[in-house]
Amino acid sequence: MIVCKSAAELEAMHRAGLVVWDVLNRLRQAVQPGITTLDLERIAVQGAKEHSARPAFKGYRGYPCVLCASINQEVVHGIPSASRRLQEGDVISLDFGVELGGYYGDAALTLPIGTIRPEVGDLLRVTRESLDKAIDKVRPGNRLSDISSVVQQWVEKHGFSVVREFVGHGIGTKMHEEPNVPNYGEPGRGPRLEEGMVFAIEPMVNAGGPGVKVLDDKWTAVTTDGSCSAHFEHTVAVTSNGPWILTRPRDVVGASW
Repeated sequence: MIVCKSAAELEAMHRAGLVVWDVLNRLRQAVQPGITTLDLERIAVQGAKEHSARPAFKGYRGYPCVLCASINQEVVHGIPSASRRLQEGDVISLDFGVELGGYYGDAALTLPIGTIRPEVGDLLRVTRESLDKAIDKVRPGNRLSDISSVVQQWVEKHGFSVVREFVGHGIGTKMHEEPNVPNYGEPGRGPRLEEGMVFAIEPMVNAGGPGVKVLDDKWTAVTTDGSCSAHFEHTVAVTSNGPWILTRPRDVVGASW
């Protein structure tokens, strides 16, 4: 069952989402060659603490950190480490979530470290654009798969591939609620979207093939062909006025990141 949130609940989710926005922007400012992913973890810990928010990821199914920091061919769930130091030309995907007042926010973005190869820049741009296009489908009366299909169409049109093993999800008083929100599929299928539904939409896109595998740490997912991967995510509500991105301030307009 997909739970529809009240106006008051959406406001509570927005408050959680603004914490996520603030922390990810702190991380965006800190990212540079030479910094370790454990340094970024500490920034995320401090940011959540200042907002009196509980990091959502740490302890979730045994995950050891508050931040997922995935570099280059790492798709998702990269574990921060003092031995992982960013280098010029890398890209890093940062995924972060919190619980505040009983409600969750979850978002992610992929950042370049210094100057990156043009084709990798294209990957980041297309992935972000696919999220924008998915968000635009979050309107009453559309079908759930309309969100999924537009991601796949945009990504494959540009020669990239969509990861199948990991998908977006409903979100609210739990980190993961119904339904799953894949980044692929045919349009016009699944439940009709209704006001108050909230989804964490998160395209994960590979420069090469769609295949992924999980490393021996039981968390870090990497592309099977070693190609670069990108990940963008926002928590988005269905409203009568169109999509409401809960993981950013109301006065931010235009592209999702």
